[in-house]
Amino acid sequence: MEKVRGFEIAKGFENEQINLPVRKTKYSAGYDVEAAEDCMIPAFKPGQAPTLIKTGVKAYMPEDEYLMLCNRSSNPKKKGLVLANSIGIVDSDYYENPDNDGHIMFAFYNVKAEDVQIKKGDCIGQAIFQKFYIVDHDVAEGQRQGGFGSTSK
Repeated sequence: MEKVRGFEIAKGFENEQINLPVRKTKYSAGYDVEAAEDCMIPAFKPGQAPTLIKTGVKAYMPEDEYLMLCNRSSNPKKKGLVLANSIGIVDSDYYENPDNDGHIMFAFYNVKAEDVQIKKGDCIGQAIFQKFYIVDHDVAEGQRQGGFGSTSK
């Protein structure tokens, strides 16, 4: 069977009992993504960097698609967790990049007054595959040079 789009275990997580993202219902748009390890997200303080939550997975897809990373609808109310970038975008050329093999991470802020504990296997977000389009006369020819946050490098 030819690979078109899907998830794989990222390098370094092969022996960590990582669950690949799955849809829970027939008409769900998003694949539920789990945390790869226990971690703590501190209560927000001005100037603090977001906490990156490892998933242990990477995604492959056609060149004209991207993977949109979205927060769970229950995270803000129940846990006080908001995505630092509102949504995450994983480009098709992020897969197997030399810096981190395409390992997907979610960047969270905790807006509650107390720290929030995330356990390995907790569902932290959703991933949705999307097609994108380019404009007439597009001239983008750059090549990805790194991993997380490297598009503009």
